[in-house]
Amino acid sequence: MRQNQIDASKLDLKETIVSIRRVAKTVKGGRNMRFSVTVVVGNGDGIVGCGLGKAQEIPEAVRKATEDAKKNLIEVPRVGTTIPHRNLGIFGAGQVLLMPAAEGTGVIAGSSVRTVLEAAGIKDVRAKSIGSNNTANMAYATLEGLRSLATAEKVARLRGKTKEEILG
Repeated sequence: MRQNQIDASKLDLKETIVSIRRVAKTVKGGRNMRFSVTVVVGNGDGIVGCGLGKAQEIPEAVRKATEDAKKNLIEVPRVGTTIPHRNLGIFGAGQVLLMPAAEGTGVIAGSSVRTVLEAAGIKDVRAKSIGSNNTANMAYATLEGLRSLATAEKVARLRGKTKEEILG
């Protein structure tokens, strides 16, 4: 178990299905059909995770994806209702540019990016997806972008300075 892993059993997580795809593997006897499901889980208060599940039936794939998402939970640093700074999340060919927005702006994002941001409890943010528009990759790229966010307090602690010195 990782050091800073979040315990999903203590949280009230809501799951949202991002994509359901029918995938096929060609074998000697023909094609093997399965379903690939991407699920986003979050408590709407700074904790979010994304997972992938594959099975022959959709409900089983959703269950597997939800379990996987609960294993990959991250805590998102927030400043009020938005994110601390601009950031680029990259996963595969998918890139998501996350930008803080003024209060009252809402979540301006497309496809699965919106789902991840809302599950994380971020209310005001602008996002632009660059490159791939694959829904699963967009969700994972958003998660990567959120994972690499840092608050002024965290940066100050890492540099051994005070928050005021960092902010100027």
